[in-house]
Amino acid sequence: MTDPFDINRRNWDERTAIHTRDTNGDYMLNRFRAGEDALSAIEVAELGDIRGKRVLHLQCHIGRDTLCLVRRGATVTGLDFSPAALEVARRLSDETGLKADFVEGTVDQAPALTPGPFDLVFTTWGTICWLPDMKKWAETIAAVLAPGGELYFADAHPTFTVMEEFDGRLVPTYDFQTPVDRPLQFANETTYTGDPTIMSHRSTREWIHSLSAVLGGLIDAGLTITMFREHEVLPWRGLPSLVPASERLWRLADGVPRMPLSYSVRAKKGS
Repeated sequence: MTDPFDINRRNWDERTAIHTRDTNGDYMLNRFRAGEDALSAIEVAELGDIRGKRVLHLQCHIGRDTLCLVRRGATVTGLDFSPAALEVARRLSDETGLKADFVEGTVDQAPALTPGPFDLVFTTWGTICWLPDMKKWAETIAAVLAPGGELYFADAHPTFTVMEEFDGRLVPTYDFQTPVDRPLQFANETTYTGDPTIMSHRSTREWIHSLSAVLGGLIDAGLTITMFREHEVLPWRGLPSLVPASERLWRLADGVPRMPLSYSVRAKKGS
């Protein structure tokens, strides 16, 4: 098997079962079922009022955040390439009574599978590293947005994603922009939640995207950047040396030179 999407889909299908068990509560599924909001503090501060809006959630995984958007009053469609994840998403929707549509497909298939138009495209946390081309990503978003519609996007910062940790030190290890045809190859034994389950399908293919690739792609697709923020926190423990900043956010330890760990963007389609 050589197709990066097929390799990654097998990995994500297997992760789904681990994330659904949620044995350590990282996905806070029981708390979500009980009515707690599962969006990160960054999203909560920036998302704004979405009541009555038509929202497309790209790369929605098991649908927890999709249904958080429903709780906020939006009409939401979730798109993901993992059939196993979407099965869980639909089950979670039934369990909570929060109704959303879930569609199987890759991001570049969105204009055909979920054409909208949408008032908001929402995509956050660990999404674009699975996509090879930010130009195509941005064009897809522009295609499904209604005139005046917006993108809300948040993810790990490329300043941080180029780093690896060696003996407690952060060392620049990867190029800040991964070539489309030469993805990074990883084989992590476990998923990112801290669950110790050893996976069978460990191989992944991933890309690091520069800020200029992301922002430039959106601008070239005809969108106007209306917000860009860098954050010193991350909603998962991206490297072992990160320490808690709050219950669900991580930061660099005291004494380590500051750098942005994540960033967020809003972009608007012209009316």
